[in-house]
Amino acid sequence: MGFYARHIGPRFVSCLCAMEGIAAEREKVVPQATGTVLEIGIGPGLNLPLYDPARVTRVIGVDPIAEFLDLGRERRRHSPVPLEIIQAPAEALPLADAVIDTAVITYTLCSVADPAQALREVRRVLKPKGRVLFLEHGLSSDAGVAAWQHRLNPIWRRLAVGCNLTRPVQKLLDEAGFTIQRIESYYLDGAPRPVGFLCQGVAQAA
Repeated sequence: MGFYARHIGPRFVSCLCAMEGIAAEREKVVPQATGTVLEIGIGPGLNLPLYDPARVTRVIGVDPIAEFLDLGRERRRHSPVPLEIIQAPAEALPLADAVIDTAVITYTLCSVADPAQALREVRRVLKPKGRVLFLEHGLSSDAGVAAWQHRLNPIWRRLAVGCNLTRPVQKLLDEAGFTIQRIESYYLDGAPRPVGFLCQGVAQAA
């Protein structure tokens, strides 16, 4: 990793993900989590203040990148719920089968190296009635916007340390064997459409 990827890129991405509009979207999703929670791509810990200690037993936060985890030290110290951090890729979770009640995936599928394998791993560690709470940006359903996303993606991926604009969120969940119980797709207010197409919802293992 070069200097930008180690020191500048993670801070740039963390600042973007902490913006007021994005934080408001997180507040709609994360408080729904219950039981033992797996958070994929916990990084700087932006979701931690949103967990409800009356509903969550503990959070297992997974992230492969030390530089992103370093940005979350202060938030982890003030976590409202018991917390375990594991530095590992989502594609190879060091967890037993069927131990997780809720998986939380927010602004993460865009940057994992193999999102299909990551979702298969999430499905493996979920209990039979476990849920996935997701809030992701990805490939727009509008062909014109999608064309711009494909044009911009090579530049954006370098700028945002591996983040992609072109991941088809619903398709990835479907192909990983999840049943989508609820999904909303919309553009984030105030954001350029190529980077602001969001999918939010709840899925369960089929």
